[in-house]
Amino acid sequence: MKVIIAGAGIGGLSAALTLAPLGHEIIVCEAVREIRQLGVGLNLLPHAAIILGELGLVDELQAQGIATRELVYYTRHGQRIWAEPRGMFAGFPAPQISTSRGALQATLLGAAEARLGPAAIVRDRRLVSFETIRDRVEARFRDAGGHDHIEAGDVLVAADGIHSAARTAMYPDEGAPIYSGRILWRATTRARRFLNGATMIMAGHQNQKFVAYPIEPEGDDGLQRINWVAELTRAEMRRREDWNREGDVADFLPAFEPWSFDWLDVPAIIRGAERVYEYPLVDRNPLPRWRSGRATLLGDAAHPMYPIGSNGASQAILDAKALATAFGAHSDAIAALDTYETARRPATAAIVVANRANGPEQCMQLAEERAPNGFKDIAEVFAPGELEGIAARYRALTGMRKAAEATVP
Repeated sequence: MKVIIAGAGIGGLSAALTLAPLGHEIIVCEAVREIRQLGVGLNLLPHAAIILGELGLVDELQAQGIATRELVYYTRHGQRIWAEPRGMFAGFPAPQISTSRGALQATLLGAAEARLGPAAIVRDRRLVSFETIRDRVEARFRDAGGHDHIEAGDVLVAADGIHSAARTAMYPDEGAPIYSGRILWRATTRARRFLNGATMIMAGHQNQKFVAYPIEPEGDDGLQRINWVAELTRAEMRRREDWNREGDVADFLPAFEPWSFDWLDVPAIIRGAERVYEYPLVDRNPLPRWRSGRATLLGDAAHPMYPIGSNGASQAILDAKALATAFGAHSDAIAALDTYETARRPATAAIVVANRANGPEQCMQLAEERAPNGFKDIAEVFAPGELEGIAARYRALTGMRKAAEATVP
């Protein structure tokens, strides 16, 4: 079959790489003229790393990033709530990799161009509409000059992000993404390592939170690049969601000035930022269907979710694997698309809903509600097994428990 993929982000490129070994003709159309390494950090969860391991990309990614050893939750007072090992340190057959979004996309793009050929990745083609005509789909793309280009094929995979044109065509009355009432400021800072140099931390509660983790090995100067996210409640969304919109430190630093802990100086990390990006925390409601004719949705086009539990990029990669598995099992395109949707739509809808309730981070909110002034012993705040239960339920929900039983080629 000829498969048209709209979007050369993490989801679109992962779909191209997983589908290509099946012998399909793949063309990826990307809206921008130049695919640059944008964004800050992300975590590639182990069940997604297993998939990239099958594609031979994990070693390259791990060399550029950090194999995360542990995730630790703290209160706004800097008191430790709960910690759990991650990736291979938790017994998974693949690492959890903390890296930059740009590094992951560049690795996927390089592999796609090498395996599919550079002509398979077409720049300056933004999806504007599609139409299924009997046993074909025609996708209309527009370039920066306003000229339209028709690409015809057997299947259209719309991986064109939270503002997906395909999703809008399927659901014209859906409206804008849903604002949570919280703003994120994201950046990286070169600083001295904290804790063991491979730890991801989350501190605070749902109205004020700070996340930090290293995304590069320690340099000759003894510094690491630390990715961080500061989050605050804001009644109004001032700006359209865009990961690449610059923010102002003065808008949020005062709220974090008291957060100087013996294990991390949060205000110093914020002041050391190279550049800050502001992003309103938004998502969309789960959909009743993803397929329309010979087109389907993937990644943020299908299930934009809060970046809680580090699931955004990882779930897009899981989508790509499920899509390839479905096409490997069915020679009929419609049957394959329906099998893919059955596998992924309910699973991702559950994550969207769980993340609205803070997902695994609910332990921080519970600690704030139960002990707002801090505690002497965490055992006074949580019942025996309660913290373990919160973590275990979320791992099962997101597919990580199943990944523990897999093997990496």
